Amino acid sequence: MNAVSRGLVCRIAASLFLALAQLAASAETSIVVASTTSTQDSGLFSHLLPVVQARTGIIAKVVAQGTGQALETARRGDADVVFVHDPEAEAKFVAEGHGVERRLVMYNDFVIIGPKDDPAGIRGKDVLGALQAIRARGQVFVSRGDRSGTHQAELRLWKAAGIEIDPATERWYRAVGQGMGPALNIAVASNAYVMADRATWISFRNKADHAVLVEGDARLFNQYSLILVNPAQHPDVRVQPARRFIEFLLSAEGQALIASYRVEGQQLFFPNAQ
Repeated sequence: MNAVSRGLVCRIAASLFLALAQLAASAETSIVVASTTSTQDSGLFSHLLPVVQARTGIIAKVVAQGTGQALETARRGDADVVFVHDPEAEAKFVAEGHGVERRLVMYNDFVIIGPKDDPAGIRGKDVLGALQAIRARGQVFVSRGDRSGTHQAELRLWKAAGIEIDPATERWYRAVGQGMGPALNIAVASNAYVMADRATWISFRNKADHAVLVEGDARLFNQYSLILVNPAQHPDVRVQPARRFIEFLLSAEGQALIASYRVEGQQLFFPNAQ
């Protein structure tokens, strides 16, 4: 092999080594976050993740699903961090050994949305009374029906209101099995009522003649948490970058970043890390 050939081989080898090193570095600092749709649809992640990457070097790849699906993704070991909002499901996930170090990160609230002329007469703060009125007057209610955190919270409210829901027989109750955005679109098109997280509603563009009718009830509180997927059960979890991601969002800087996110002048999420 002549000198020119040897030089070419060396340059190719050096380029290949550099590419492999960059790939390895990327793998070490890249994590998968299984999260609820509201954090994605509200635009929060577009606000947070570039700053997270700039401060920590961590590239967070978000899988946005309903909370139930996000937890199932993590149960399969296909995520490093869970960022969701269903305390009961989260407690079960941790108790089963799939997650560790559950930490509160932020909150907002749920609201009941409906036509501005409010045919069920529910406007106010009493969410249980509102649900009872919707049922008694046979007004259409659109449910996500997708095992998301919002869906589970809605089902708990119907139960607290003393109403048993059977989607197969209740013609006024429409479980659509879709995310928050599609459920809102269906409710608006059907002149129906629907429960949503406030952040998604504020960010939603197709409001038409709908508005928030019920808000301010303590039962509508909506807590979000971060959970590290348990590396003892799922050895492929990238523990160190996942912990750095969590700790940044819980830090003073991360909490201030969450608080600074606004849409149309309104703050969507309120930090409450402990």
